Amino acid sequence: MEVLLRNLTAVAAMTFVAACASTPPEPQTLRDAQADFSAYRTFGWHAAGEGKPASIVDGYVRTAIANALKAKGYVEAPEGTAPDLIIDWEGARTEKLKNNPFRIGIGVGSYGSSGGGSVGVGSPSVKQVKEGSLVVHVIDPARETEIWRGSMERELGKGGVTPEIVQAAVSELMRDFPARTARP
Repeated sequence: MEVLLRNLTAVAAMTFVAACASTPPEPQTLRDAQADFSAYRTFGWHAAGEGKPASIVDGYVRTAIANALKAKGYVEAPEGTAPDLIIDWEGARTEKLKNNPFRIGIGVGSYGSSGGGSVGVGSPSVKQVKEGSLVVHVIDPARETEIWRGSMERELGKGGVTPEIVQAAVSELMRDFPARTARP
Protein backbone atom coordinates (compact mmCIF):
# COMPACT_ATOMS: atom_id res chain seq x y z
CA MET A 1 0.00 0.00 0.00
CA GLU A 2 2.86 2.37 0.87
CA VAL A 3 4.51 1.74 -2.52
CA LEU A 4 1.22 2.40 -4.31
CA LEU A 5 0.77 5.66 -2.40
CA ARG A 6 4.31 6.77 -3.28
CA ASN A 7 3.80 5.93 -6.95
CA LEU A 8 0.50 7.81 -7.08
CA THR A 9 2.11 10.83 -5.39
CA ALA A 10 4.99 10.74 -7.88
CA VAL A 11 2.60 10.54 -10.84
CA ALA A 12 0.54 13.42 -9.46
CA ALA A 13 3.67 15.52 -8.99
CA MET A 14 4.90 14.81 -12.53
CA THR A 15 1.47 15.66 -13.95
CA PHE A 16 1.43 18.93 -12.02
CA VAL A 17 4.92 19.87 -13.18
CA ALA A 18 4.13 18.95 -16.80
CA ALA A 19 0.97 21.06 -16.70
CA CYS A 20 2.96 24.06 -15.45
CA ALA A 21 5.73 23.78 -18.05
CA SER A 22 5.33 26.20 -20.90
CA THR A 23 5.78 24.97 -24.43
CA PRO A 24 6.25 27.29 -27.38
CA PRO A 25 3.19 27.76 -29.56
CA GLU A 26 2.93 25.64 -32.69
CA PRO A 27 3.71 27.30 -36.03
CA GLN A 28 0.62 28.57 -37.85
CA THR A 29 0.22 27.73 -41.53
CA LEU A 30 -2.34 28.56 -44.21
CA ARG A 31 -2.63 26.84 -47.59
CA ASP A 32 -4.62 27.87 -50.66
CA ALA A 33 -6.96 24.95 -51.35
CA GLN A 34 -6.95 25.78 -55.08
CA ALA A 35 -3.16 25.54 -55.43
CA ASP A 36 -1.91 22.49 -57.32
CA PHE A 37 1.47 21.87 -55.68
CA SER A 38 2.29 19.11 -58.17
CA ALA A 39 2.54 21.85 -60.84
CA TYR A 40 5.39 23.64 -59.02
CA ARG A 41 8.99 22.62 -59.41
CA THR A 42 11.24 25.66 -58.98
CA PHE A 43 11.47 28.52 -56.52
CA GLY A 44 13.09 31.92 -56.49
CA TRP A 45 13.22 34.95 -54.24
CA HIS A 46 10.95 37.99 -54.11
CA ALA A 47 12.30 40.90 -56.19
CA ALA A 48 13.35 42.83 -53.08
CA GLY A 49 15.33 39.77 -51.98
CA GLU A 50 17.03 38.97 -55.29
CA GLY A 51 20.78 38.92 -55.44
CA LYS A 52 22.94 38.64 -52.39
CA PRO A 53 21.45 38.50 -48.89
CA ALA A 54 21.04 41.95 -47.32
CA SER A 55 22.31 40.89 -43.89
CA ILE A 56 23.89 37.98 -42.07
CA VAL A 57 20.51 36.92 -40.64
CA ASP A 58 18.94 37.24 -44.12
CA GLY A 59 21.57 34.79 -45.36
CA TYR A 60 20.76 32.36 -42.52
CA VAL A 61 17.02 32.52 -43.23
CA ARG A 62 17.36 32.21 -47.02
CA THR A 63 19.71 29.23 -46.65
CA ALA A 64 17.34 27.54 -44.19
CA ILE A 65 14.29 28.10 -46.43
CA ALA A 66 16.18 26.85 -49.50
CA ASN A 67 17.30 23.74 -47.55
CA ALA A 68 13.72 23.04 -46.44
CA LEU A 69 12.34 23.43 -49.98
CA LYS A 70 15.09 21.28 -51.50
CA ALA A 71 14.38 18.57 -48.91
CA LYS A 72 10.77 18.61 -50.14
CA GLY A 73 11.83 18.12 -53.77
CA TYR A 74 11.90 21.69 -55.11
CA VAL A 75 14.89 23.21 -56.90
CA GLU A 76 16.09 26.79 -57.02
CA ALA A 77 15.40 28.35 -60.43
CA PRO A 78 18.54 29.09 -62.42
CA GLU A 79 19.41 32.78 -62.60
CA GLY A 80 17.53 34.54 -65.41
CA THR A 81 14.61 32.08 -65.47
CA ALA A 82 11.13 32.58 -64.07
CA PRO A 83 10.50 30.39 -61.00
CA ASP A 84 7.23 28.55 -60.38
CA LEU A 85 7.16 29.88 -56.80
CA ILE A 86 8.32 33.18 -55.34
CA ILE A 87 9.54 33.08 -51.73
CA ASP A 88 9.41 36.07 -49.42
CA TRP A 89 9.95 36.26 -45.69
CA GLU A 90 9.81 38.75 -42.89
CA GLY A 91 11.16 38.62 -39.39
CA ALA A 92 11.06 40.74 -36.28
CA ARG A 93 12.64 40.79 -32.86
CA THR A 94 10.91 42.29 -29.85
CA GLU A 95 11.47 42.46 -26.14
CA LYS A 96 8.67 41.28 -23.89
CA LEU A 97 8.08 40.84 -20.21
CA LYS A 98 7.76 37.22 -19.19
CA ASN A 99 5.90 36.32 -16.04
CA ASN A 100 7.13 33.31 -14.08
CA PRO A 101 4.27 32.35 -11.80
CA PHE A 102 4.38 31.03 -8.27
CA ARG A 103 5.47 27.36 -8.40
CA ILE A 104 5.32 24.41 -6.08
CA GLY A 105 7.34 21.24 -6.62
CA ILE A 106 6.75 17.98 -4.80
CA GLY A 107 9.25 15.14 -4.58
CA VAL A 108 8.90 11.68 -3.08
CA GLY A 109 11.51 8.97 -3.02
CA SER A 110 12.88 6.02 -1.15
CA TYR A 111 16.09 4.09 -0.76
CA GLY A 112 15.95 0.67 0.83
CA SER A 113 13.62 0.84 3.80
CA SER A 114 13.96 4.63 4.14
CA GLY A 115 11.56 7.04 2.49
CA GLY A 116 11.43 10.76 2.16
CA GLY A 117 9.74 13.66 0.54
CA SER A 118 10.27 17.32 -0.13
CA VAL A 119 8.39 20.39 -1.21
CA GLY A 120 9.99 23.28 -3.10
CA VAL A 121 8.48 26.69 -3.60
CA GLY A 122 9.45 29.25 -6.25
CA SER A 123 8.47 32.86 -5.94
CA PRO A 124 6.86 34.73 -8.82
CA SER A 125 9.08 36.93 -10.96
CA VAL A 126 9.07 39.00 -14.11
CA LYS A 127 11.95 39.21 -16.55
CA GLN A 128 12.54 40.77 -19.93
CA VAL A 129 13.10 38.32 -22.80
CA LYS A 130 13.83 38.67 -26.51
CA GLU A 131 11.35 37.05 -28.86
CA GLY A 132 11.73 36.49 -32.58
CA SER A 133 8.99 36.03 -35.15
CA LEU A 134 9.24 34.67 -38.68
CA VAL A 135 6.68 34.72 -41.50
CA VAL A 136 7.30 32.91 -44.79
CA HIS A 137 5.16 33.71 -47.84
CA VAL A 138 5.04 31.44 -50.90
CA ILE A 139 3.53 33.09 -53.97
CA ASP A 140 2.37 31.67 -57.29
CA PRO A 141 3.52 34.38 -59.74
CA ALA A 142 1.28 33.08 -62.54
CA ARG A 143 -1.83 33.55 -60.35
CA GLU A 144 -0.33 36.49 -58.42
CA THR A 145 -1.57 34.83 -55.25
CA GLU A 146 -0.08 33.72 -51.97
CA ILE A 147 -0.57 29.95 -51.88
CA TRP A 148 1.11 29.13 -48.56
CA ARG A 149 1.95 31.13 -45.46
CA GLY A 150 3.68 30.03 -42.29
CA SER A 151 4.36 32.01 -39.13
CA MET A 152 5.93 31.33 -35.77
CA GLU A 153 7.24 33.05 -32.66
CA ARG A 154 10.00 31.82 -30.37
CA GLU A 155 11.90 33.12 -27.38
CA LEU A 156 15.49 33.83 -28.38
CA GLY A 157 18.16 32.44 -26.11
CA LYS A 158 21.16 34.29 -24.77
CA GLY A 159 23.33 33.04 -27.64
CA GLY A 160 21.50 35.19 -30.19
CA VAL A 161 20.62 34.14 -33.71
CA THR A 162 22.79 31.36 -35.11
CA PRO A 163 22.50 29.37 -38.36
CA GLU A 164 21.55 26.28 -36.33
CA ILE A 165 18.72 28.05 -34.49
CA VAL A 166 17.39 29.52 -37.74
CA GLN A 167 17.58 26.15 -39.54
CA ALA A 168 15.73 24.39 -36.71
CA ALA A 169 13.03 27.09 -36.63
CA VAL A 170 12.53 27.09 -40.42
CA SER A 171 12.43 23.26 -40.51
CA GLU A 172 9.71 23.30 -37.85
CA LEU A 173 7.82 26.08 -39.61
CA MET A 174 7.91 24.41 -43.03
CA ARG A 175 7.12 20.93 -41.74
CA ASP A 176 3.58 21.22 -43.21
CA PHE A 177 4.70 22.65 -46.56
CA PRO A 178 3.61 20.20 -49.28
CA ALA A 179 6.36 17.99 -50.65
CA ARG A 180 6.73 18.07 -54.39
CA THR A 181 5.04 15.24 -56.19
CA ALA A 182 5.48 14.36 -59.83
CA ARG A 183 2.57 15.16 -62.10
CA PRO A 184 0.81 12.09 -63.50
